[in-house]
Amino acid sequence: MDGCTQMCRVFLILFNFLFALVGFGLVALGMWLRFGAETRGFFDIDMKTTQFNIGVMVLVVTGVLMLLVAIIGDCGACNNSKAALGVFSGLLTVLIIIEIAAGVMAFMWSDRVSDELVNFYATIYAQYVNTNSPSQAVTLKLFHNAFDCCGVGGAIEMLVRDTCPKGSFMEKLMYSSCLGAIKEFFDANAPLVLGGFLGTAGIMLVALVCSSVLYSSLKPSYYSSPNNY
Repeated sequence: MDGCTQMCRVFLILFNFLFALVGFGLVALGMWLRFGAETRGFFDIDMKTTQFNIGVMVLVVTGVLMLLVAIIGDCGACNNSKAALGVFSGLLTVLIIIEIAAGVMAFMWSDRVSDELVNFYATIYAQYVNTNSPSQAVTLKLFHNAFDCCGVGGAIEMLVRDTCPKGSFMEKLMYSSCLGAIKEFFDANAPLVLGGFLGTAGIMLVALVCSSVLYSSLKPSYYSSPNNY
């Protein structure tokens, strides 16, 4: 192998190692969201909808697919296997297309996503006020700490004050309504989300090019058994 091919091989090994870590992280996150004591309350909310169940399933399936792609890619790069590299390139192409499509849709539908999350929060808020459920309290705390907000009344919030972020008296007066904070967060970060998806797709495209370079450099003896007749 020449120097360029060796660099591609090393890049593929490192890329697939990181890819596997991300995939494992997605699977772990999905399992934690579904079965963790702190997050189980997400699934006890009567919204007559399955969006969050679907979202968790997508996380787990995506993570498993990434792990599978990373294992195949590493096998191809480490063992100089054309068959494994071919499968890896095909799966990676599909993932790149999905990544770009997901980024574009996330950018175009950011308003819809924020509206869904606002409705979800409002449902949690109403149920906690009515039932004072510990699981709903944990869910509210996750929202309040993530978006640095408190309830629907902001600084004058009283009904869910125990779930607000900790801080001084003056800091508590600065808390905004979560309904507005969630909308503002998505409006401000939609371009960053699109950039993140496209940037990830770009890195995956480099890995695809390196896989093609390594594939082209391999001789038949690396992947076919000798004829012993």
